[in-house]
This record gives sequence, C-alpha cells and structure tokens, in this order.
Amino acid sequence: MAGKTSRKPRKDAPKRGAAKAPKPRKAATKAQSRKVAKPTLLSGGNPQIAKGYGDAPVQAYIAAMPGWKRDVGRRLDALIERTVPGVRKAVKWNSPFYGVEDQVWFLSFHCFTKYVKVTFFRGASLRPVPPGESKHKSVRYLDIHEGQLDEAQFIAWVKQASELPGERM
Repeated sequence: MAGKTSRKPRKDAPKRGAAKAPKPRKAATKAQSRKVAKPTLLSGGNPQIAKGYGDAPVQAYIAAMPGWKRDVGRRLDALIERTVPGVRKAVKWNSPFYGVEDQVWFLSFHCFTKYVKVTFFRGASLRPVPPGESKHKSVRYLDIHEGQLDEAQFIAWVKQASELPGERM
C-alpha cells in the first residue's frame, strides 16, 4: 500500500454525508427591495411587457422603449388620447393596442430597430391610405423614423380609424 496515506478526520469537521448548515442571508436594503426589474428588450428593441389592460401597462411599455422611440411612443399615446377621448388601452403581444370598445382595437404600435411601426387594423379604409402594405388586405402600416412624424396626418388617420369597426383580438 505504498503511496496511500490514511487521513484522520478533523475533530471539528462534519461527518461524511452530514448536511451543512445553510449560510445566513444578508438582509435586503430598502433600495434593493424597491428596485424594479428592467424590462427585457426583444429583437429590434421592442420591450417585453406582460399582457395587461388599461393605461398602466401601456405606460410601462412606453417607458421601456429605447432612445428616441420613447418620445415617439409618448407622442403617439398623447395624440391618440386627445383625438379619441375615453380610448381603451391594452398591451398584447408586446405591443400597445388602442380601441373604442373592450376587446375591439383600431390601432397598435411596435418597436423595430430603426423605426416604430403603427398598425391600422382597418387601414385600407382610411383616406389617404397609409403607405405600408400588409399581407392582410385591410391592414395598413405607418413606419415612423426618428423625427418623421406627420402629426396632422396621424391625427386624421386616428380619427377615421376610431370611427370604423375595429378588430376583435
């Protein structure tokens, strides 16, 4: 038995198989307990916000929008509220939705890498028709790049869209 040495256990060492005592946890400071998790940004910088109804989830989405897109989101939200008093809001599929009835939507928007895409669910009925085509014949898109929001045209489209039958989703 050359090369093997016998080890003697230390007197204060726990026996083999014995459970170790858990380490005491540090108490959370007040600042740590108030810390809110930062939303995850999905591809293109789109915020991942939990589905929810009302203004609060929409405002959380807008607050999590990156860079200049946050200002666009705030402006879109303010213009929609001003144009359609009592508008209904929700976040579904990581996008804010706007409607005039519960569960019936006329508009949504979504962040992409270089622009914010506004979806008009009955956009083919708007005059003039928004420029972005869709594989769905009634849907039209408006891509808003930094510094390129035509507020007067957007308001006209929002007014028209809110008066059309919406999409139930």
